[in-house]
Amino acid sequence: MNSEASAETTWFKSSYSTNEGGACVEVAVTEQSVRIRDSKDLTRPALTVGRDGWTRFIRHVGRG
Repeated sequence: MNSEASAETTWFKSSYSTNEGGACVEVAVTEQSVRIRDSKDLTRPALTVGRDGWTRFIRHVGRG
């Protein structure tokens, strides 16, 4: 296990997540990456992407 995965992680609800239908995406930002998870199913592993990749994704989503 790398140090980033074992470090204390602070999760927060994504500002792109809505309250409709119970869908909630949570994110945790670390020094090197952004972790994404479904708040309704914490047994699944989080998706981890680089911070640059997350920034590009958010910019793309924001255009829609």
